[in-house]
Order: sequence, then C-alpha cells, then structure tokens
Amino acid sequence: MTDLIRPFTIAIPDDVLADLKSRLRNTRWPEAELVQDWSQGAPLAWIQDICRYWAETYDWRAREKALNRFAQFKTEIDGLDIHFIHARSPHAHALPLIITHGWPGSIVEFHKVIEPLTDPTKHGGKAEDAFHVVCPSLPGFAFSSKPTTTGWGVARIAQAWATLMARLGYARYGAQGGDWGSAVTTALGALDPAHCAGIHITLAMGTRPKVEGEPTAEEARALKGIQHYADWDSGYSKQQSTRPQTLGYGLTDSPSGQAAWILEKFWAWTDCDGHPENILGRDELLDNVMLYWTTATATSSARLYWESFRPGSRKPVTVTVPTGVAVYPKEIVTPVRKWMEGSFPAITHWSEMLKGGHFAAFEQPEAFVGDVRTFFATVR
Repeated sequence: MTDLIRPFTIAIPDDVLADLKSRLRNTRWPEAELVQDWSQGAPLAWIQDICRYWAETYDWRAREKALNRFAQFKTEIDGLDIHFIHARSPHAHALPLIITHGWPGSIVEFHKVIEPLTDPTKHGGKAEDAFHVVCPSLPGFAFSSKPTTTGWGVARIAQAWATLMARLGYARYGAQGGDWGSAVTTALGALDPAHCAGIHITLAMGTRPKVEGEPTAEEARALKGIQHYADWDSGYSKQQSTRPQTLGYGLTDSPSGQAAWILEKFWAWTDCDGHPENILGRDELLDNVMLYWTTATATSSARLYWESFRPGSRKPVTVTVPTGVAVYPKEIVTPVRKWMEGSFPAITHWSEMLKGGHFAAFEQPEAFVGDVRTFFATVR
C-alpha cells in the first residue's frame, strides 16, 4: 500500500456523455401513474421533462468545471482508492473537518457549504470559525473505488476515514455527517476519540425508540416518521439491503431509471413543499445523479445497505466525544435526545432547525454552516 496522495480532476470522457444522451433519447417509457400525486412514485411527466432537459439542455462540462473548483485527490487505503475533496482554509488555526455524505447523495450535497466553512470571513463568519474541509466519496460511490470483496461496512469506512485524516497530517479534527454519513461519523467518533475532537450529526441512525408511558411531542414526531417510513418509504432500502445486484442491472443500463430512483427521494426527504425543484435547482439535482450514472455506481453504492443490514453486521457503539445534533423538521426520522443519550453520553449541543430535511447542507446551506460553526466553536 502506498501513502501517496494523488491529485484528481473530474473529467468524464466524451463517449460516456454521448452514450448518456443516446440512451435518454431512446428511453422506453412506462405508462403514466394512475393518481394525481406521487403516491405511486415519481410522476411520468416530470421524469420525462427532467430527462429531456438532461439530454438537450444540461451542460455537464460547465457543471464539471464548477465541481473542479475544489481541490480533489485520491489515495489508496485498505486496498481501495478513496476520492476526496481537500479544501484548505486560508486562516491560521483552522480546525480540520471531515464531512460525509450518504445515499442517494454525494459530494455534490456540500458544494454550497465548503467555501463558507473554509473561508468564513467572506461568508458572514469570523476567522476563528474556519475549517480545513475533507469531503470523501464513500467506497463504491462516485470516484472512490468499488470494493471487490465483502466487508466494507460502516466500521471499516470509519477506520479508513481515521487513516485518511492521519495521512493528511491532522492529529485533531472534527467530523460531520448525515444519512450514512451520520453512521460513519458516529463510528469514527467512537473509534478515534484520541484524535476526533467532536462529531456533529443530523440523523441518529441506529438509535432505537425507548418510549415510557405517553410519548412526548418530540417522541410522537419521531414515531410518526418511523411509521411513515416503514409503510411508504422503505422499499428501496429493503431491495438494496437484500438484492442490490438484481436492482443494479436496470439502474446501470437506464439513465431515466437511475434518475427516477434517486430523484423520488429528493421529493420524499427534502423540505420542499411537495416538489424537489422548490428547494433545489434542476442542475444541482442532475449533478448528483451524474455522479452515480457516469461512474456506474448504482450497484456498488447499494451494497452498503447489504453490508449494513445483515444480522450482526453493525455493532452498537458509544460515542464519548462531544456531540452536536441538528434536528431538521423534515428529516426522515427526527432525532430524539432521550433515545440517543445512552449511546451519546456527551451531547453538548442540540438545535431544532426552522426548515430543512434529510439533505441539510444541500437544502439549507446557511443554517447548516451556522450550526456547524456554533457546535465546533465549543471544541476548538
């Protein structure tokens, strides 16, 4: 294994883009849904419109250039090439911060927050708020390598992140994440307390309800979310955790299928008043889809569910480092402090956000940055 850190630039080959346009123009469409809402899935008319825009108007080269404004690298860890953004702050004494995405997200989720985090004096903050930001792609996602053996679950990813931060020369750092990123961040806080100064999460993945008597308002809100997820929203997870390979054939072959599979979750999980384009631009939605399509990572990304939901695959952990929690009102299941305290005995920051959902940094970048700054100011 080499410790070499190699510069990386996103450069999708022309033939991949030409093939994408051809596939989009030759999509064989299903008939329309039989309802007037999203209850049967992503509506045909919207997905057709998105795909028409994707094929005829969307400018990947301009979007690629925008993403390449961030310095990016690859390094081999535990047999895999890990891709990451490394945005260093111009300010002295900046705190290193590793931020982790989930599914169906990517580094694109953080494109509006990296610059405010690294250079706060240009974005309404103070020099002492500054971070050196490390933003990796999860194994099997986007430009990180696809695992060729089983075993790449949350704990192993957390170990890789600890190795990455050490390799970058960061002896003390913070960690932040949502979705799978919250699970990795939690595992990292438990694994590396000697170097991880604190963690900030937006989802209490793995926390189980502990209701005694009549639920509090906070508990009732979370229980409602749990029930809705189980009844209407978790089919994707069951498929990805049991048969990711079967799913992958269709998603890897059909860009319209890949787009619908991902974009439906941006309708379901964002605080968008009924439509994802109310909160996120069409181009940035497609930027995220492109990181799955152009790298053919539908199957390898789905395998994280297979790794993580098998019996005995995830061991409970206790995080003793200072912990910050931001509760966004449209999160899939909103965190409940009482349910978390057994595994997170050092919760030192708890904030109820006014707006936002599952993709916090993507949806509400200013509020996200403000809360991250506030929490990590307590551990600098």
